[in-house]
Amino acid sequence: MTKHFNNDNFQKEVIDASKDKPVLVDFFAEWCGPCKMMSPVIDELADEMKENAIIGKLNTEESQAIAGKYNVMSIPTLIVFKDGEVKETLVGMQPKESLQATLKKY
Repeated sequence: MTKHFNNDNFQKEVIDASKDKPVLVDFFAEWCGPCKMMSPVIDELADEMKENAIIGKLNTEESQAIAGKYNVMSIPTLIVFKDGEVKETLVGMQPKESLQATLKKY
């Protein structure tokens, strides 16, 4: 299941949770065409990798401070967190296989 991250839960659900397993955050906006195309890929990945990774989305319109903190300038941007730190940042559409391979590294 895809999680939804925001200002209220980001510390607990992403930073703290990444100590156990990698967390992939999809930074998106409702009006973004490529984000809409990326959404089903993120949902599939969340279902397939639920044992090994936490996967969720963060609406940049609702959580601008977090997007700014991680220098999200264009969307979709996907950031992998592990042990409370940014490990990898991917910008633009990404194939599911490439995201799986990236997450498996951590």
